[in-house]
Amino acid sequence: MSVNVTDVQIRDAAGQERRLGDWNGQVLLIVNVASRCGFTRQYAGLQTLQDTYGPRGLAVLGFPCNDFGAQEPGTLPEIREFCSLTYGASFELFDKVHASGTTTEPYTTLTRAEPAGDVAWNFEKFLIGRDGTVLARFKSNVEPDSAELKSAIEAALAA
Repeated sequence: MSVNVTDVQIRDAAGQERRLGDWNGQVLLIVNVASRCGFTRQYAGLQTLQDTYGPRGLAVLGFPCNDFGAQEPGTLPEIREFCSLTYGASFELFDKVHASGTTTEPYTTLTRAEPAGDVAWNFEKFLIGRDGTVLARFKSNVEPDSAELKSAIEAALAA
């Protein structure tokens, strides 16, 4: 089933309601992030993707999530400081979400896209096309610098 996220309401780091449609025309990489996870090192790779592909229209959007092993217990200011100081990450972070069980947006909508189902762990990635359509889903073990992810981003940017 094709899923479009344009009308999905999210809450930014300042607590303001936004629509994912605010990024229409850009390719999005939506990631549920956590600061105390074995995959936390992916922050650096996600920032590299933002730096490399941002000028061509990619926006990495991080959604802190404490659902998996309570690995994101901090407040949003603490998370932002950690990401910046430890990994040089400056891509946009949003209010904390639930990506499993009783989900909150954007995951209530994202997990309906094929292959549908709950997010399994931290750092699962959803690639969204310029038109707001979910293009692909990558499990946590797919590193930001993997050929699989980078080729999918490049194809989405070229579309």
